[in-house]
Amino acid sequence: MNIIICPGIHEPELTQNFISGLREEIAVSGVNHKTMNILIYPGNSFCNLSGFHILQFLRDRLENRLKSPVVFISFSAGVVGAIMAASLWQLLGGHVKAFIAMDGWGVPLWANFPIHRMSHDYFTHWSSSLLGSGHNNFYAEPAVDHLFMWRSPQATQGWWVNSSMAVSPPASRLSAAKFLHLLLKCYEEK
Repeated sequence: MNIIICPGIHEPELTQNFISGLREEIAVSGVNHKTMNILIYPGNSFCNLSGFHILQFLRDRLENRLKSPVVFISFSAGVVGAIMAASLWQLLGGHVKAFIAMDGWGVPLWANFPIHRMSHDYFTHWSSSLLGSGHNNFYAEPAVDHLFMWRSPQATQGWWVNSSMAVSPPASRLSAAKFLHLLLKCYEEK
């Protein structure tokens, strides 16, 4: 499964920290993360807002293998370009398994593939859901800084809400990294 990471407009080190935190969670679970092809969109400017730039990156890296399953994980301003790229990829015949928006506040999210929102606080979770969200969302509690959730998903605690997947969410709190890992595990099995 291909995981496309679309960062926001921030230092690239934060994205490396995000990937490390996610891989740490996957390693703890005993799952072989080598089956996940993680592709990081290299833009760190306003190109992150461009669905066309992200689509070109995706086409180059996947060599136009449209049926290759893709999961998008996007953050902040990167959600804008990523949702456009995911929709275009699907229009071209590509297989988008899921779209995960982390703190994509103010970005409308409607599509023909599963969408999940992750928010750094309850207000962002609630207000973002007015612009479209699927099931299986996450919000941090206690609230954390916007960049903290991206930099340290393993240290961001919160709640899984609106469950509708075959996997039951944990009854207790979980980390943002654990939430992502469980979502990716579900999509890998589908």
